[in-house]
Amino acid sequence: MTQPQIRRRRATDLDGCVAGLAEVHRVDGYPLNWPADPHRWLREPHPARAWVAVDADATIVGHVAVHRVPGPPNGPFARPTAEVARLFVVPAARGLALGSALLARARQWASARGTDLVLEVTSGNTAAAALYERTGWRCTGTSTAPWTAPDGGPVSLRHYTLGGDGGPAIAARRRASWAAASRSSGGSSTSTS
Repeated sequence: MTQPQIRRRRATDLDGCVAGLAEVHRVDGYPLNWPADPHRWLREPHPARAWVAVDADATIVGHVAVHRVPGPPNGPFARPTAEVARLFVVPAARGLALGSALLARARQWASARGTDLVLEVTSGNTAAAALYERTGWRCTGTSTAPWTAPDGGPVSLRHYTLGGDGGPAIAARRRASWAAASRSSGGSSTSTS
């Protein structure tokens, strides 16, 4: 496979994104809970930016979005903050460093805007955690998700940050401000495969 091109996601890409996401879910179980409306799940909560990796046949083989983080109720962040979300690479395109390339595109976007990046991943997703740590992300803590696994059991999350000095404070404030949003997402936050 030739190296896929990374470009900004278009509205017409959503069907291809859902097809790729379905394959990732079948193989890897991401997202943990399949969304009732995967098109909407990829579009919300209104990303500041989203990118896709497209192969030579114009097939979507990867995806990442960046969502602006609303200020927490107890005061604003020291710097603008955004969440990396909906990151996945289809199984057929693995081994091409697309996860790293998609993260680099999000990092480039954030750097140009003076924005810190955060993300969360289920604790059991060791491949995603390894990718994040290998690309400079720092784990700032863990928590129990406000949503459950398909079997109704609790889900442990690892929180990561990139940039700024907020570390644990950003993660704690973000968790407090996103509790309602996470509940509505049905347990489908960030991961990579």
